[in-house]
Amino acid sequence: MADNSAPPAGGLPLSGVTVVSVEQAVAAPFATRQLADLGARVIKVERPGGGDFARRYDTTVHGESSYFVWLNRSKESVTLDLKSEEGREVLERLLAQADVFVQNLAPGAAARMGLGADDLARRFPSLIPCSISGYGTSGPWADRKAYDLLVQCQTGLVSLTGSAEEAARVGVSIADIAAGMYAYSGILTALLTRATQGSVRAVEVSLFEALAEWMGQPAYYTAYSGAQPPRAGTQHATIAPYGTYTAADGTDVLLSVQNEREWAALCEHFLDTPGLIDDPRFATGSARVSHRRELNAVLAERVAASDGEEVMKLLDTIGVANAPVNDVKQFLDHPVLAGRDRWRQVRIPGGETVAALLPPVDLTGTTPRMDAVPALGEHTEQILVQLGYDTTRIDAMRTAGAV
Repeated sequence: MADNSAPPAGGLPLSGVTVVSVEQAVAAPFATRQLADLGARVIKVERPGGGDFARRYDTTVHGESSYFVWLNRSKESVTLDLKSEEGREVLERLLAQADVFVQNLAPGAAARMGLGADDLARRFPSLIPCSISGYGTSGPWADRKAYDLLVQCQTGLVSLTGSAEEAARVGVSIADIAAGMYAYSGILTALLTRATQGSVRAVEVSLFEALAEWMGQPAYYTAYSGAQPPRAGTQHATIAPYGTYTAADGTDVLLSVQNEREWAALCEHFLDTPGLIDDPRFATGSARVSHRRELNAVLAERVAASDGEEVMKLLDTIGVANAPVNDVKQFLDHPVLAGRDRWRQVRIPGGETVAALLPPVDLTGTTPRMDAVPALGEHTEQILVQLGYDTTRIDAMRTAGAV
């Protein structure tokens, strides 16, 4: 029987896989960072002088951007002017040795540069190309730019988020993250297909279609009920009770009842009102949603009678899910992250180190890469030498602004 606890041959699962990425912002860098976590060599192609514009989103992490630090550890940075003949020559040499090419260039730019999937297939038949776009590379919106909040608006997500009085964006770049996750899983699928079937599949993901998938439940609810779920702040739009209530000490406690057993326990042991179990206003999930206002009044009064810790301890005892509404500082100090040893130190440009979370997927016998975040062009000379360029040629390319 095979020893499944042993690390795979060659170290990390993607050791030996080379990824070249002409990437910027969030979606593509998120996909490629996860490949790097698993051991792939990720060569990040950036513009000379400025690089990935996410480097300048903010300067909060010892002078570096919080976005860039999160998305770009364990990569190599090479600067290339892809509008120059020499810059394109270097990219061609890189692609000739690569397994995967990822790009999220502006609409139409990859095709104009000969970096579309069909052109790449002719020149590099074993290369897996991955394109990340706003609305797809075909169709009526193929030429339209898309940023995260624009896509949140286009998919209807913003109309579901916020309070009854005001809509709100989701507080993280959810469209970018969704697209990055699908690009990552698509690339893994394409690598597996190439290895097992010998066929090369191009991967294409759009921010709009990635987030559209995540809108599945409210889409069905709206299509078949005739009305979309209402904005309800920290209340769940279609389940009750499922929301936040304020305790006597000011702690906001979220509690969630998912089934009739939990509802009975809540009524009998927390509300001390077993008669509510079969009250026609609350006896079913749909009834509780329809009479949410009355139900919330009962719960708010009970939660306000005790301190937060007391409320949560009792809810734990009776098996009703609950949590305090943490702020980000409380999340950073969360006992689960500390107790499960999820933090590692990662070096950033300038020599400082920052705490970074391990990837959320644990693979038995595998320790993910948690290497440095690269400075702009940090690996340019090293990579050019590996490609066969001598120092005289490299210096000339620098002088010309090609690298």
